[in-house]
Amino acid sequence: MIHREDMLELTRRMNLSRSCIDRIAGAYLDEAGYVDGTFNRNFLRLTASERRKNIELAKSVLFSRTNEQLNDFPMASHTGQTGQIRRLLEGILRSGMKDDALPDLFYELAGEQFHPGSPYFCFFFHGSYDVPAKGRDGEWLEGSEEVYEYLICAVGPLAGEYEPGRAEFGFLYPAFRDRSSDFEVINIFERFPENPHRELTKLLTQKR
Repeated sequence: MIHREDMLELTRRMNLSRSCIDRIAGAYLDEAGYVDGTFNRNFLRLTASERRKNIELAKSVLFSRTNEQLNDFPMASHTGQTGQIRRLLEGILRSGMKDDALPDLFYELAGEQFHPGSPYFCFFFHGSYDVPAKGRDGEWLEGSEEVYEYLICAVGPLAGEYEPGRAEFGFLYPAFRDRSSDFEVINIFERFPENPHRELTKLLTQKR
């Protein structure tokens, strides 16, 4: 189960003055899932209006109804066909999302599975959060317990030419559980839980 306070702790660090996000990458795909263009940029080099718009897009994945729109799933194993996607996401994390080839491979894998019939976007956000320590009384302490490094992915229809609309699917990996990284769990977002993106969930998880 996801604790909403964990998600709020992350989203409180997502604003123009102190954003934990340091890099953004993305792809635009056509109605058949073929990549139509990609980018990979330092987040702080975006204009203020671009940063604000993209922060809101990333936050929409986490700032959703926990355990309804945003749920825990067991992450794909390291072995077999499912192992490729896990190794890929962990590679994107290790590279700080600076290796274009890794997110590009993810877009191709997602495009093979997802054909919505209209153009769509797939954006990645890379961030890190220096998790502050808490005492037994719940008070904040000086120093940190760990640096939580994460990926947020947002997928949705285009609102215009190379203009993302609202995210309809997304994920947070690794999961942020008990204020720590959990690589065995991925948090998957569905804007409309009654109409899930089963093909993308199947790509990411052990749910077959």
